[in-house]
Amino acid sequence: MSDCQGLGDCDDARMQRIYEYLDGALTHSDIADIKDHLDGCPECFEEYDLECVIRKVVKRSCTEAAPENLKSAILDRIHAIRPVEA
Repeated sequence: MSDCQGLGDCDDARMQRIYEYLDGALTHSDIADIKDHLDGCPECFEEYDLECVIRKVVKRSCTEAAPENLKSAILDRIHAIRPVEA
């Protein structure tokens, strides 16, 4: 493991600082430190890049519309398996 330029070991940086960086939860000074670190640490940059891809896929998945008939199909199934009330 390499020293993350004063940010702790790379595992700590990947687990906390990079996520804070992506979430916009750092000061301007900390952002500059993380950018500098990512430029010089391939291990952390790989983790950063992977997290960016994951976030893009999740964001895209959350914006896709469900098929129009999905709601009625789910309700039909619920009614089919729900016990009939007396």
